[in-house]
Amino acid sequence: MIHARNLTKVLRDGSIESTILQNVNLDIEQGEYVVILGPSGSGKSTLINIIGLIEMPTSGELFFMGHEVSRLKDRQRSNLRRGGIGFIFQNFGLIDELNVYENIELPLKYLKYSKRERQDKVANILSKLQVSHLKHYFPKQLSALQKQLVGVGRAIITNPDLIVADEPTGNLTSACGNKIMEVLSSLNEEGFTIVMATHSALEADRGQRVIQLFDGHVVTENIKNRL
Repeated sequence: MIHARNLTKVLRDGSIESTILQNVNLDIEQGEYVVILGPSGSGKSTLINIIGLIEMPTSGELFFMGHEVSRLKDRQRSNLRRGGIGFIFQNFGLIDELNVYENIELPLKYLKYSKRERQDKVANILSKLQVSHLKHYFPKQLSALQKQLVGVGRAIITNPDLIVADEPTGNLTSACGNKIMEVLSSLNEEGFTIVMATHSALEADRGQRVIQLFDGHVVTENIKNRL
C-alpha cells in the first residue's frame, strides 16, 4: 500500500538548512497497524504528513496504492487524500462552527454522496462510536475525549484506505487516551490500515509493527508477534 524509498526532507530558512528526514525507507501493507515512535524533533510528524500526502519530500520516492505520489501537484495529492485517507489529529481539528453531526459529515460533502446516503453513514458512525446523543453539540460543549471520538468518526466516515493518526492521545488524560487506543485497535481488527505517530512506547505497543525514528533516521524496526 505504502512504499517509501530514500525519503529526505530538508527545510530551508535563508542560508540555513535543517534536515528533518534522511534516507527513510519503509513498506506498509494493507491491514497493518504501524506505529512511528520517536521523541519530539525526531521527524515522526513530518514523516506521517508525507505518508498522508500533506507534505512533499525534498527527495526520494513515495508510492501510495500503486501510484508514485512524491512529485504530484497539490491538487492531485488532494484528490488522492479525499476519501482515501482519514486523519486523526492531536488537537482534534474540529470546526467550531459545525456541530458533531456536521463535523463527521463534512468529508462526504466533497464526494458524490446523496443527502440520504450521508445521513445513513453519519448515523452509523455516531452509533458505532456511541456519540449519537451528542450529534447537535458543538465542539466547545464537548470533553477532550468526546472531541477525539468525533475526530475518529470524521476520519473513518469515507471508509478510507488509510487512517493516519498523529499523536491522537496528546491532549488526553491517560484513561481517555486508553479509550482512543482501544478504538484504534478495534478499527484495525475491522480491516483498517493505520499509521500512528507517538512518543509513547506504551502506546506503540498497541501496534503490530513499530518503526523508531531518531534525528530523522529509522534506527530500529520491531515486528510484534500477535496471537
